[in-house]
Amino acid sequence: MQTLEVRRHAMRRKPGEHLSQDGVALARRVGSASGPFHLVVTSPSPRAFETAIAMGFAVDETLDALGELGDDVFREVGWPVPFARIAQAVALSRHGRGFAEAQARLWRSIVERIPDGEQALIVTHGLFVELGAVASVPEADPAAWGDAIAYCEGVRLRFDGGSFRDCEVLRVPQEYRLIQN
Repeated sequence: MQTLEVRRHAMRRKPGEHLSQDGVALARRVGSASGPFHLVVTSPSPRAFETAIAMGFAVDETLDALGELGDDVFREVGWPVPFARIAQAVALSRHGRGFAEAQARLWRSIVERIPDGEQALIVTHGLFVELGAVASVPEADPAAWGDAIAYCEGVRLRFDGGSFRDCEVLRVPQEYRLIQN
């Protein structure tokens, strides 16, 4: 069995692309309780790449598909919305479903590259995580997963026998939360 952890990036200095000091501090705290990872893949966005580094993990690869979301998907699905709403959108919207299924295929291709018993990390963006999780474990109950993920939150999926078996939502402990700018 392999494990895939998919996290949203940490806070940035808006409108800029780079992490804020609070974002670096949050990523360090989260990273100290994560890993080790055999493979680390991020979106090419500086905030995603910098989050992985601040977590303490070297980035092995960046993939455009982890950072490119069409306006049509965002319009159909919306964000931030609870996982239950994401699941409804995947069921009812053509663009949302197509994007979610593409993320699930990409995630599967990443986890299949690591040896049995190892873990991989993906650092990407909000909505990417929720859509990919819903499509990766279609038999799950996304309503039980709660609200949209916040900074540095994500999901942990176990992969066995060619498919994802379960999804655990990874919330940031309250004591880790900083001013989120």
